[in-house]
Amino acid sequence: MEEVRVFPLTCAVQNYAWGKVGAESEVAKLVVGGDPLAVIEDGKPYAELWMGAHPKGDAQIKDNRIAQTTLGQWIAHFPACLGSKVKDTFQGQLPFLFKVLSVNTALSIQAHPNRELAARLHAQFPEHYPDNNHKPEMAIALTRFQGLCGFRPVEEILGFLKSVPEFRALVGNETADELRCSMGDAVQTGQALKKCFTRMMNCEKKVFVDQLNMLVKRVTEEGAAGKDTSSSNGDLLLRLHSQYPGDIGCFSIYFLNHMVLDPGQAMFLGANEPHAYLYGDCIECMACSDNTVRAGLTPKYIDVNTLCEMLSYSPAPASSKIFPCVQDASDPCVSLYDPQVPDFSVIRIQVPASVKQYTVAPVDSASILLVIEGDASATSAAALSDVTLRRGTVLFISANESVSLHITSQSGMNMFRACCLL
Repeated sequence: MEEVRVFPLTCAVQNYAWGKVGAESEVAKLVVGGDPLAVIEDGKPYAELWMGAHPKGDAQIKDNRIAQTTLGQWIAHFPACLGSKVKDTFQGQLPFLFKVLSVNTALSIQAHPNRELAARLHAQFPEHYPDNNHKPEMAIALTRFQGLCGFRPVEEILGFLKSVPEFRALVGNETADELRCSMGDAVQTGQALKKCFTRMMNCEKKVFVDQLNMLVKRVTEEGAAGKDTSSSNGDLLLRLHSQYPGDIGCFSIYFLNHMVLDPGQAMFLGANEPHAYLYGDCIECMACSDNTVRAGLTPKYIDVNTLCEMLSYSPAPASSKIFPCVQDASDPCVSLYDPQVPDFSVIRIQVPASVKQYTVAPVDSASILLVIEGDASATSAAALSDVTLRRGTVLFISANESVSLHITSQSGMNMFRACCLL
């Protein structure tokens, strides 16, 4: 049935322990919205919703009139659905994985390798790095979203080295002074910053656990006495330590920018960019890979040496890490998040309450559409029948196909669409 090119999907849920629990999770809310018969279990984490054709979470095709049961199988049968440029560039594979994340506890100090490093890590350690692809990714906040991203300006790091003696003890006086003296020379600053971070991350466990316990005790006592603990980043420190006691990653907050994104704001995480997700709900889009190098705030495999060697030691303020979206000149409902990687782009579609008829425009790429808010009836010449759209509906749209929406909700619609705009 090659003529069927638009259809709804049932997508995989990942119940990782760091996810928000039960009905608190945006993932759970979307699952119930998309399938009113779904049962959400109290006390169970609903961490990620995977929308794509990745082998670890290949989406199911809802319509049993279509012979193939998963999106990956369907694309393998009909690779033309990707669009000719995408099909040729990515060897007949959907190049992106689209997700929703609901983060309750911190999600690892990590970075993703570039293509060259990914291939080398996969060849050497396939059990830890399962494919040879790079993994640039972008997070777009659905709720107020907290994370760590990129190295802070040197002035801020030096401020913490002065006000947090436990942190300075791990970095070392000589290394800290080298960082201070490097200011004004970007090359020397990068080298000194790498030395500082690597020295801290490679401290003997007893040393950093003792210093962390001293720091937590001091900040707790200062807070109880009504003192301001912001010079030690006290609130965030205590939160991370409660989640990962005795973890070296707790000290990373003195090196990395603390990001707080409002809904609709985004951060792009290119190769070698240190980051962590701390709390909140977000849309995430990435190259179709599962390669992550971790070094803290995680029970998973830790590879400190690889992480310290690969990172981009380029200090910059938190404000520079917010990735801008661009308003579409021809459609006031559309905003485009378009990073400088070929694998993916994300389109946000916000249809106001006054608009009752809207067309999801064709693009020269397969795309996946997620409804965040609103109700509509969707029609397409490439669909077997009309599709009811509601919160949580996921729709696959083949390249160069349009979808007409008859909007029935009183408050308009909010949707995100992942695609590959080569």
